[in-house]
Amino acid sequence: MKKAIMLTLALTVFTAMSASAHFQMLYTPESALDKGETIQLRHVFTHPFADEHTMDMGKQHDSDTLAPVEEFFVVNKEKKTDLKSTLKPIEFKGNENSGKGFASEYKARSMGDHVLVIVPAPYYEANEEAYIQQITKVVVNVAGAPTDWDADLGLKAEIVPLTKPYSIWTGSTFTGIVMSEGKPVPFAEIEVEYLNHDVDLAKNAMGKAKVKAPQDSFVTLGIKADQNGKFTFGLPKAGWWGFAALGVGSDDQYKGKELSQDAVIWVQVKDMK
Repeated sequence: MKKAIMLTLALTVFTAMSASAHFQMLYTPESALDKGETIQLRHVFTHPFADEHTMDMGKQHDSDTLAPVEEFFVVNKEKKTDLKSTLKPIEFKGNENSGKGFASEYKARSMGDHVLVIVPAPYYEANEEAYIQQITKVVVNVAGAPTDWDADLGLKAEIVPLTKPYSIWTGSTFTGIVMSEGKPVPFAEIEVEYLNHDVDLAKNAMGKAKVKAPQDSFVTLGIKADQNGKFTFGLPKAGWWGFAALGVGSDDQYKGKELSQDAVIWVQVKDMK
């Protein structure tokens, strides 16, 4: 019964959002650093390609008060560090509206991979009368030494990369496995979107669109994992790409309403010059 509810909700959300999907962003300008430095991060719930609406993170159906972020942490060399105290509330300006999100800084000093994970509070989507929670990660590498990029963190919803997510040339592919609490999720529905705007860190704002989709189906691309939860996607343009596996998490209810607990990962693609 639980799997049936999860599948129904995932398919409903997938159909409703196929033209422009919700994506939790965990944005930083650069994922491959030559040396350690303090990096800027922005946490925004938005539509990265169309930028048609910026959501208030933590919006609830029964309260005007936004629910706080549940977790924000980093894993480096198998050591987990809580970063929740670094989150600072911001008003993030999209091209259509503004929404409430967060800014943070992180000292990515030591060599290796820094796997940043945010678990936002579920967001109430009134059009669906359901909640969305996107457990999101991004990997920042220092000095090219690989350490944790392919780690399975045992999250309720997670995409474990099989391709280094910070060293991808334009035109190559990204491969990952959709997981829930360490187990693959067969035939997961996955939405893919390109971050089609520069992010102005000083103004906490989206820039103008870089490319125009020839038709709505090109805004949010849809793929499926195989029977082992594995998927591969070709990356045609430099920049940030988001992958969201819908309704794959172990939780399917929140405050008495249906919950789509999604796994999100962001990967950065570079032109070969």
